[in-house]
Parts: sequence; structure tokens; C-alpha cells
Amino acid sequence: MAVRHQLISREPAVVWAVLEDPARYSEWVVGTASSAPAEGHWPEVGSSLTYTLRLGPKEFRGRTVVRRHEPPRWLELEAHSGLLGSARIALDIRSWGDETLVILDEHPLRGFGGTVHNLAIDAFLQVRHRDMLRRLAKVVEESPGRPMPGSPMNGGQGLGI
Repeated sequence: MAVRHQLISREPAVVWAVLEDPARYSEWVVGTASSAPAEGHWPEVGSSLTYTLRLGPKEFRGRTVVRRHEPPRWLELEAHSGLLGSARIALDIRSWGDETLVILDEHPLRGFGGTVHNLAIDAFLQVRHRDMLRRLAKVVEESPGRPMPGSPMNGGQGLGI
């Protein structure tokens, strides 16, 4: 199980605005080249979006389904990646003063990924999550809204995370 966290210099409402926009999924999910709504109204439970994943010159198509949506705290997804199987991706969104603490927990769930899940895969996921949470923070912090005191958007130094 790969768990990682990121402190984001914006209030939870701004984080939720990004998470609830299916068109922005590809902006913060590592390797995802594009995304589009598929079924239902994203991010209601059971709704889905499709995405294109690029690994070098190869492109793969996948689908992500919302399994739990309890704003402003929880968003849990199941990402289906064809032959690789599916993974559970849980985002725990916590108010942290005027900022937001995002805790990301992902693990293979079904198919090949679930069968071969081991420490090496968890290590890979940790690296991927570090980049994904950094990207999410950047997208959120550059989104419209009130900048946090001391953030780069407000002329300050920010947190440097």
C-alpha cells in the first residue's frame, strides 16, 4: 500500500474544485495525456471518465470510476487500466488551518497488478505519488481564488514543498 501526503497552500474548496473537474484530471494525474467525462455526472458515485495514458511512445486507454464521493473529505476512485487491472485511489482531503492536507492512498485491486503487487510496485507508486501530489498542488495553487499569505501567488516565499 502506497500512502503519501501533500500540504497545499489553498483552502479545501479550491482543491475540491480541481478534483471535481473531469477535464483537469489529466493536469495532475501523472502519465495521463487527456481525460473526458464518460458516464454519469463526475464525480457522483458510479460516474466515470476516460483517459489516455502515455508510457514513452505507447498510448493506453483507461477508465476511472468514482466509488466514494463525500465532499469535502473523501474521493475514492477505481482506475481500470486494461490488462494491468485496476487500482483503488483514495484521496483524503483535510482542512489544515487555511491550507489543505491531501493524503493519497493507492493500491492495486484487481487483475495483474493485484496479483503481482509487492514492495517494488509500492516503491514505484511512491515516486509516482510524489510527482502527482506536487502536480495537484501546482494546479490548485494556480487556480482562481484567494491566494494564501506568503504563497508565491501573493509575492511571498510559499512552502517550497
